[in-house]
Amino acid sequence: MKILPRTQMKRAHGFTLVELLVVISIIAILASLALPAMNNAINSAKKTTAKNQVVQIATAIAAYETEYGRLPAFGGSNMVLTNIAMLTSTDTTNNPRGINFIDLSSWTAGKGGTNANGFCDPFSSNVAYYVALDTNYANTLSNMPGQTSLGGKIDSTNTLTKHIAVWTIWTNRTQTYLINSWE
Repeated sequence: MKILPRTQMKRAHGFTLVELLVVISIIAILASLALPAMNNAINSAKKTTAKNQVVQIATAIAAYETEYGRLPAFGGSNMVLTNIAMLTSTDTTNNPRGINFIDLSSWTAGKGGTNANGFCDPFSSNVAYYVALDTNYANTLSNMPGQTSLGGKIDSTNTLTKHIAVWTIWTNRTQTYLINSWE
């Protein structure tokens, strides 16, 4: 058996400081690359949730109209608590049969829901969905929001041939998104 000098027998079994710093910097670079992609995925999920909710609200209003032969007598143009109550069993004056036309949950970041401000979108607990109803049944809604390019400017000069419209507007830094029930 060959006996090695003492300096050759000892081998380092750990990482050197340089190796550790290299690994940490690689992890930091990978995390910085993944963060924007993760934010995009989260924002995309919020937009999908908002789109589903505007369609749910429009469907609930249409179901109310089918049941009672008229559109609900909403006050204002937002899904505030009094308007929400007409679509649930809590307003026995406007919904005497006590039918729940829409299922509601408490507002949660990224998921939307109801709170003291009404039925709010997933982006902010302060922004209730907007609603326009053609109560005179002309099948026309005027001054509706429109957007010519995704993320671009929103104008309110459009006329829709619908009698129920629900929407929200979300601004993400410099881009604005119109999320609506009619497209």
